[in-house]
Amino acid sequence: MTTAAPLLPPADWRDFLALTKPRVMTLVVFTGLCGMLAAPVAVDPVLGFTAILCIALGAGAAGALNQWYEADLDAVMKRTAARPLPAGRMERQSALHFGVGLGAFSVILMGLAVNLAAAAILAVSILFYVLIYTVWLKRRTPQNIVIGGAAGAFPPLIGWAAATGEVALLPLLLFALVFLWTPPHFWALALFVKTDYANAGVPMLPVVAGERVTRRQIGLYTIPMALVAVAPWPLGLAGPSYGVVATAMTAVFALLAALVAAGRTSAGKPMRHEKQLFGFSILYLFVVFGALVVDRWVA
Repeated sequence: MTTAAPLLPPADWRDFLALTKPRVMTLVVFTGLCGMLAAPVAVDPVLGFTAILCIALGAGAAGALNQWYEADLDAVMKRTAARPLPAGRMERQSALHFGVGLGAFSVILMGLAVNLAAAAILAVSILFYVLIYTVWLKRRTPQNIVIGGAAGAFPPLIGWAAATGEVALLPLLLFALVFLWTPPHFWALALFVKTDYANAGVPMLPVVAGERVTRRQIGLYTIPMALVAVAPWPLGLAGPSYGVVATAMTAVFALLAALVAAGRTSAGKPMRHEKQLFGFSILYLFVVFGALVVDRWVA
């Protein structure tokens, strides 16, 4: 005689909110908003709010589908074991339905209320994160975060397209900035949580290639990132106020990246520079993107 599996109690709103990865969503929404505000057109407040709402919902959908697919990985990693699915507070089917519904709603609303260009880019960003990064790359190659980093780089393009209905050089540079920023940002984290990835069998670069290679790659990716970050100023796409802030912030980022690149393997020692780089890298994007918006306003 078989025993039926126990039913889980209904998940509450906090579990569904956790599925959307709200901390990650904050940066996604901010870069999308900056892409919109940097556009050379006036945006209707209602349409602007709707566009940002759709970006947030799309990011939340991608996060929910990521957690649905990676519930087995999350269960064996310390930093993710408390998420709703591995902690047993929610059925996987609920997360799947929530993610698909949220993603479809965000794209449809963006297309109907804002414009089709922004809706198309939003759809591509969700599918890229779920299918290309989560399903295809994450468990197969140490280049997962390099290629998959494009998923998090779409919001400035979406914001600009929501405002203008098209794509231009400046939002493409913002896309490239986030794309090139992602490897040093994420590998800095991976260096001090590599045991988690090793236990889960995820081929992150520090696990499969070692710390020395990872440190060198952090330094190498910082070089083109720095060039792209400053590029809007000499190209005439941003003014000196942006140029000064971007140059100063990038110099600090580059210094921390150089300290990480020059560091030795941990051997059980606290990774001070790696944690500093990871923490500063988040502040870096907020400040640089914010400086671009302020530069537009004072121009």
